[in-house]
Amino acid sequence: MALQGPEELGEQVEEPEDLDDQDASSISPAEEITLPAGPGGDDEEPEEPLLLPWDRFSAWLHCICVVGFDLELGQAVEVIYPHHSKLSEKEKTSICYLSFPDSNSGCLGDTQFCFRFRQGSNRKSSLGCFLETTDRDAPPCLKREQGHYYGYVYFRQVRDKSLKRGYFQKSLVLISKLPYITFFHSLLRIMAPEYFEKQEPCLEAACNDLDRWPTPLPGRILTLPIMGVVIKVRIPTSYDKPGTSQLVQSAQSDSLVSIVLPTIHEVDLFRCFYPVFFHIQMLWELVLLGEALVVMAPSPAESSDTVLALVSCVAPLRYCSDFRPYFTIHDSEFREYTTRTQAPPSVILGVTNPFFAKTLQHWPHIIRIGDMKQAGEMAKQMKVKKLKNLKTLDSKPGVYTAYKPYLNKDEEIIKQLQKGVQQKRPSAAQNAILRRYFLELTQSFIIPLERYVASLMPLQKSISPWKSPPQLRSFVQQDFMKTLEKAGPQLTSRLKGDWIGLYRHFLKSPNFDGWFRSRRKEMTQKLEALHLEALCEEDLQQRIQQHTEVEAVDLVLKLKDKLTQAEREQLPVRSGTLAKLRLHIEALIQTLPDDLQGILHKPPTP
Repeated sequence: MALQGPEELGEQVEEPEDLDDQDASSISPAEEITLPAGPGGDDEEPEEPLLLPWDRFSAWLHCICVVGFDLELGQAVEVIYPHHSKLSEKEKTSICYLSFPDSNSGCLGDTQFCFRFRQGSNRKSSLGCFLETTDRDAPPCLKREQGHYYGYVYFRQVRDKSLKRGYFQKSLVLISKLPYITFFHSLLRIMAPEYFEKQEPCLEAACNDLDRWPTPLPGRILTLPIMGVVIKVRIPTSYDKPGTSQLVQSAQSDSLVSIVLPTIHEVDLFRCFYPVFFHIQMLWELVLLGEALVVMAPSPAESSDTVLALVSCVAPLRYCSDFRPYFTIHDSEFREYTTRTQAPPSVILGVTNPFFAKTLQHWPHIIRIGDMKQAGEMAKQMKVKKLKNLKTLDSKPGVYTAYKPYLNKDEEIIKQLQKGVQQKRPSAAQNAILRRYFLELTQSFIIPLERYVASLMPLQKSISPWKSPPQLRSFVQQDFMKTLEKAGPQLTSRLKGDWIGLYRHFLKSPNFDGWFRSRRKEMTQKLEALHLEALCEEDLQQRIQQHTEVEAVDLVLKLKDKLTQAEREQLPVRSGTLAKLRLHIEALIQTLPDDLQGILHKPPTP
């Protein structure tokens, strides 16, 4: 995924006119509309496999859990839907502790938050290959989690004198591999109140609704019915222009839609960063560099929102280190992440328990969030505080660190946001300003890297159909640094400072490692695709006449391997290339004796 420059951000994507003219009566209960595909890829779109019962459900969720409080056992998983869903005991324990706020949070009423935990076993889905295909066109930050689950929680705590404890305490939790934060929180706002009123039959009906949904393919606009409500969403693709929405508004078709979600994953950055917005640029650097960060907040909602905002502030770059929106002392990684025998790991933790103020006081960067204020109130200018001043979780809100930012502070964005608060600018507008600021800052930083990495690609004329595809040249740090003098971030960013130092630090970080691995894989696949296209342009039948029968069979087998690889990895070949390759293979087989034709037509042994 090559990133566009900031100058392109303002352009809006044209919306297909024919969708607006669609008759409302043609909308099916669970409908999917496909927008034009992005660049690359064969004309054969991935088809849904023969889906079994619960396969569609599994494309969205792993399971739904109900976690209650037992006076003798404490938190316990009371119900898992569908009943055949598998969770290890370790996973159930993690879900139990992470689904309830700490007792000191005092969350009365309804609270929503999110957590993330390690998958306990290497469990494979029957939809594995298909889901990998659907992930291909997803933006980096929206790809499925490989080794972690997300837990989306709707927790209710209300007084109930009929119970010994005096309170009704229960959580409805959606467990998923998908980081669709806004979407799943919206879904819970529909499901949870109904469940708390009508109990299990209502949950079973919701699961049956989910199992009729289309799979979440990037680029699709979906209408998703759930418990009598219809949600309209669009799954973003990596080809979307950053900062734009492609959700088509249609007065006719939307007559059946109850909720239209303009985003499935973005949190409100301005609300989350408001308590510390004087330090947003420094926080962006810390996240970019994969520094160990802990967010201390009064509730799981504020903790998880802030951690998710931090992770998303480097978008469209994927944050490649671990992050835990809500972390407790019962977490299976508690010892690993709080040990003093080694440096803190590259992870962002969100905590609410006062115990962490002492346990994590050796961490280099701590963000203390007070109660999130209303947008109309003015945040006070806060200096960065020294770590030794942080003694308890009751310490004043602020950023506690000895870190010195590489870049000079951008006063303009602070003034712009302050002015918005004074003028009572809507929170959505403030959020859009801040999101665009982070986007342009990240793009200014990444574009020189993209430009240099693109130069490592061999020239197309060096690709020969009868030789192996050429290798990418190596990334040489010194060579990259030399390019910054004339083609550095100064071309797109007004910020001054030690950009060179920031790049040197970034090149040692997990975020660079993850980004470069992804780019190298994309470019290697592109070379394989170009090699395949060059092969298809050759007159293979004429060439085979110059070779022995054994060599002809060898060529057919190699071409079949190429075809299998191209289909498995979804190589970005030109439209019609795979169809042409199949014809080539069949034509070559026809030139061979009948006994060999029979052998070569047999499907490969799995």
